[in-house]
Amino acid sequence: MFDQVDFSSLELPVSARKLQQEVREFLQAEIAAGAFTRHLGHTEFNAEFTRKVAARGWIGMTWPKRYGGRERSYLERFVVTEEMLAAAAPCAAHWFGDRQTGPSLLRYGSEQQKQRFLPAIARGECYFALGMSEPNSGSDLASVKTRAERAPNGWRVTGQKVWTSWAHKAHAFFVLCRTAPDSGNRHEGLSQLIVELNAPGVTVRPIRFMNGQHHFNEVFLDNVFVPDDMVVGEIGQGWKQVTSELAFERSGPERYMTTFPLFTELMRRLGTAPDARALEMVGKLTARLWSLRRMSLAIAMTLDPGPDGDNGVARATVDLATEAALVKDMGTFYEREIIDAARLLSEVEPTPDATDTFERYLAETIVCSPVSTIRGGTTQVLRGLIARKLLGPLK
Repeated sequence: MFDQVDFSSLELPVSARKLQQEVREFLQAEIAAGAFTRHLGHTEFNAEFTRKVAARGWIGMTWPKRYGGRERSYLERFVVTEEMLAAAAPCAAHWFGDRQTGPSLLRYGSEQQKQRFLPAIARGECYFALGMSEPNSGSDLASVKTRAERAPNGWRVTGQKVWTSWAHKAHAFFVLCRTAPDSGNRHEGLSQLIVELNAPGVTVRPIRFMNGQHHFNEVFLDNVFVPDDMVVGEIGQGWKQVTSELAFERSGPERYMTTFPLFTELMRRLGTAPDARALEMVGKLTARLWSLRRMSLAIAMTLDPGPDGDNGVARATVDLATEAALVKDMGTFYEREIIDAARLLSEVEPTPDATDTFERYLAETIVCSPVSTIRGGTTQVLRGLIARKLLGPLK
């Protein structure tokens, strides 16, 4: 049923392995210099680190050179992302811009938007957030209540977004909103607008974790004016546009590697002679990691336009939403299983301020563990997508 992606055995080409080593050496040097502290659960925001990554051409690396990109492959971008996650690098400043905002602007944005935002994102100077989720909507994205009403030369936006990662530090965010009355088909009448987060009428309030850390936010939009030149794509086509982003959001290594550094610390803690139970659990987790990596890698290779394609834009004819949902569903449960294994195989009292790396990582991942099966689409929504692909349309 998944005939658009070859999930068979894959190997990185020589150029990708060379890049992999280059990224590893860069990260090892940054860690040795104390340039950042490694944290798990959520990638941290570090503007200086993002500028260093940008200087090496690793942000927007698949985009056309005329927009600040390097016209490299999705496979090479996969390698960079994977190494950043393995090192728990602080990539939050450029994460959404590189993964979703940029590709969306390349596909749907105006020339003016591309020229304004893409080079700045690639330089590590412009940070984006995502304005999708809303209170009382769960994962029913089409039920958004945020509205945009026509105004002279633009739109007036009123509503509320929630779980907006790093909105307190980002410059702007993509807002999915309703620009036409509900006609009965909730997927119609939705549009995407770029809203600057310092605009009059925008209020950002923190949502804190139990440990007091602050990544998520509520964003209130009170009659915020958005000019016509900040409309992304076409008015009324927001649903099509936002769902096209899902292959980028759901299929990458960030859907199964968030807790990978905890896994490596667990293996160090177990030593060279783990008992039979530990050996079995670690073996199963390692095998599953390799399988998930193969699946994610296959999607990255399918997204690659190849030498005759338009670098930076995934193949418009290939709909990978279901394959991406499969990786995301399996991957986020896998991340939780690493936490469970760490708790079962060690006798520690995890604390966020522990000097022991394993104990600190475990504490951080426990606090954030409920997030994994919610962000990017809940388990129920993802399995509905997969079931429709396997079973076909309902009759």
